[in-house]
Amino acid sequence: MLLEITFILIGLQLLHTAWRAFTDETNPNRVGTAMFWGLSGLTFLGGQFIPPMIIGIIICVMGALSLFKQVKVGTLPIVDEDKAEARSERVGNKIFIPVLTLGIVALIIGFTIQSFNVVGIAMGAVLATVIVFIVSKAKPYEFLDENSRMVQQVSTTGILPQLLAALGAVFTAAGVGDVIASLIGDVVPADSRFFGVVAYVMGMVIFTAIMGNAFAAFTVITAGIGIPFVFALGADPFVAGALAMTAGYCGTLITPMAGNFNALPAALLQMKNEYGVIKQQIPVAVVMIVVHIVLMYFFAF
Repeated sequence: MLLEITFILIGLQLLHTAWRAFTDETNPNRVGTAMFWGLSGLTFLGGQFIPPMIIGIIICVMGALSLFKQVKVGTLPIVDEDKAEARSERVGNKIFIPVLTLGIVALIIGFTIQSFNVVGIAMGAVLATVIVFIVSKAKPYEFLDENSRMVQQVSTTGILPQLLAALGAVFTAAGVGDVIASLIGDVVPADSRFFGVVAYVMGMVIFTAIMGNAFAAFTVITAGIGIPFVFALGADPFVAGALAMTAGYCGTLITPMAGNFNALPAALLQMKNEYGVIKQQIPVAVVMIVVHIVLMYFFAF
């Protein structure tokens, strides 16, 4: 029930963005933009009741809207710089309270109420939103304005996590995980925690680098390596799974496939070397890979 409520909140949020886009007459593609966000909101609101075939058609329509450049940002609310500066001085470091609340609440729920861990972030986000209103004394319409601004600025890349997670599920159903498990089984001892952890972390890093996103890699690598070589040896799935996901981001740091993380900043900053961002991130990625192996080996078991 809580998960459904979370999806409904997300769906209503996206429908609001669709309405704002549709009523924005300065947007030359307001119909296409509204359709994109409206259809996305519909999948969250009625995903449990809409037949999978219809969901697939909706996703294809959304893809076509994006492919033909029909999703654009219109005129967003203008930020009053003086008002923003005055509010910033008044709020000060208290602005970090909502951000920390989200993470802390999700962590506490994940460790203490196992049946609620899938909605821990959502519960933290709702509580953090309430704290935002208390700390900033913002008006409800400001909240809605900023919601629309954020969603439209992130644009179509905002649905990549869902699509890539679905892609990972498709790969798993196609047996990619079994192939990887077979290959790893030839070189990794089945009863070795250390080598299992190394294979799990490195599998996430490498597959994420190939796919460009950890969401797509997680399902496949967890099915092919995590379950048979780590979880089967007694690892806590919650701890090991969380570390595997963040280990995947080490692969994000070193691949040009992660265009929104690595190629886009290089273009916006007009860097002479299009791979300059990746070169700066490689040393950090290497260190973090080692850290993830150590953390998973000592804390997951």
